[in-house]
Amino acid sequence: MNIDSTIFKAYDIRGIYNDNLTDELVKSIGNNFASLMKEQTIIIGRDMRLSSENIFNALAEGIKKTGKDVIDIGLVSTDTTYFASGFLGYPSIMITASHNPKEWNGFKMTFANAKPFGQEEIQELKTNIEKNKYTAVENSGHIESIDILPDYVKKSFTFIKTEKIKPLKIVIDAGNGMAGKIVPIFFASLPCEIIPLYFELDGAFPNHQPSPIESKNMVDLQKKVIEEKADFGMAFDGDADRVFFIDEKAQIIKGDIIVAMLAEYFLKNNPQEKIIYDLRCSHIISEIIEKNNGRPVISKVGHSFIKKLMRETNAIFGGELSGHYYYRDNYMVDSGIITALIMTEIISLSNKKLSELLINYSKYYNIEETNFKVDDKDKKINELKEKYRDGQQNELDGLTVEYKNWWFNVRPSNTEPFLRLNLEAKTKELMKEKKEELTQFITS
Repeated sequence: MNIDSTIFKAYDIRGIYNDNLTDELVKSIGNNFASLMKEQTIIIGRDMRLSSENIFNALAEGIKKTGKDVIDIGLVSTDTTYFASGFLGYPSIMITASHNPKEWNGFKMTFANAKPFGQEEIQELKTNIEKNKYTAVENSGHIESIDILPDYVKKSFTFIKTEKIKPLKIVIDAGNGMAGKIVPIFFASLPCEIIPLYFELDGAFPNHQPSPIESKNMVDLQKKVIEEKADFGMAFDGDADRVFFIDEKAQIIKGDIIVAMLAEYFLKNNPQEKIIYDLRCSHIISEIIEKNNGRPVISKVGHSFIKKLMRETNAIFGGELSGHYYYRDNYMVDSGIITALIMTEIISLSNKKLSELLINYSKYYNIEETNFKVDDKDKKINELKEKYRDGQQNELDGLTVEYKNWWFNVRPSNTEPFLRLNLEAKTKELMKEKKEELTQFITS
């Protein structure tokens, strides 16, 4: 089969429906995924995208042709599908393109027990499809529909003490994504007042893109928090596996600060445990972990790397700058809704405004991850290694260089001609100076 190989990404499959992601290809993806699995049953969840139902039908058809069965868990968030895989012990496929525009769709996949189906496996899947591998047995499998959400609610509430939750006023922006269905179910029994923004499931995304990592998509939430005099705000991405926060002053809180807050939360009752974070994150995380008798573990960027490292180290918690937060007691996978619940408890217990809480974590100055188009990524990284040879260097993921008062990381994109820069310094002036210096060098 002739396919557009660019849709097979490092961690998932993503393309434009009826363009490079056709029903024929979807059937083949389902068929070959099922053929790679030893289990008899495959779980499928899907988001509210306009093409998700058609894709579900094609995907299920491809799976059933192998003689294997499908458990349909319906319209759910990606983390619900991960939970279902862990809870039921079967491989899973989530139909979603996360935060991408409406024309897009795709798949996030796991082995049984929510074990990551990563880059190597995705490439194997692609190779089999290109070779026209397709299984068709005489007795097709069947579909069973179940509601997994009650079990997920029960599991999620084991992470918090519900009696500690105060009647906080929270503005939540679902971006017309799956949080619009998920959030009311999980917050129904809590005393919080939820002010909903764009909770209607609508794969056309009529209000803004479901990508809260971009500040332009947080504007409505910021306005509403101020207008309502809310305690804080949350925004979920399209498939609701990521969540982002703002304080009562409508200041956006970076993902690594949330990692630091959650690390402290877990270590209070679980000293000596390991906490994982990706190497783009602020040094405040390692300082908070060590101060609270924990053990910091740095990871390459990407959910498959963190999930693998979670299992290897038995870490209690892991987090990424990008808004993914991982929990050992939730099958080592990420969850937007569990994060939302824990943050609600942290704020409830603090007896402080969220902006006051943040003071303890606001020690350094850093830039937003910045992309630079570079024709020869390897050559430019080697030039950076030479220029900054007097710093402490490591190559865990791209190039990281550490100095006493600042550090930076440059990583090559897996799929595009970009270098991605992250940088942090002890003063705002030094941060600006080094950003300008690196920008000039990378673009020269």
